[in-house]
Amino acid sequence: MTVRSILQWPDKRLRTPCEDVIEVTDEVRAIWQDMIDTMDAMPGVGLGAPQIGVMLRLAVVDTSEARDKRIRLANPEVIDASAIMNVHEEASPCLPGVSAKVSRPRGVRVRYLDETGTSVERDFVGLDATSVQHQIDHLAGKLYFERLSKVKRDMLLRRARKTKG
Repeated sequence: MTVRSILQWPDKRLRTPCEDVIEVTDEVRAIWQDMIDTMDAMPGVGLGAPQIGVMLRLAVVDTSEARDKRIRLANPEVIDASAIMNVHEEASPCLPGVSAKVSRPRGVRVRYLDETGTSVERDFVGLDATSVQHQIDHLAGKLYFERLSKVKRDMLLRRARKTKG
């Protein structure tokens, strides 16, 4: 399919909550394929549709070494989360050149529509859980650095501006 351009912070679309997907259609499947192609070109382990300017609640995740475990999610929502937290280094192609340690639940149960339009509930743990939560944040108009303290967030954004040029 197509590798799409990634929106750059502070594009207002990255701060805008996305619309629910009414039905999984061939058009939605084509967007997912573009998202996978774009994710693979980054490289990254997940991508939310607003990162490519599509304002629908669509995400893709693949944390496998072989890049062969694509998970396509429409309207994902966390319905249960572990009390145990994990810290992962997170980044986004929307704000290149910087990253930060973010604490999130180690495991989550997520309800979403899969590529057939079937409602699925699935448990995600570790990096899969982090990536899915990171993408759900994108769909809500939030980036990972909004989970940092104000001081850390301001430092990260200053570093990002310096990196940009």
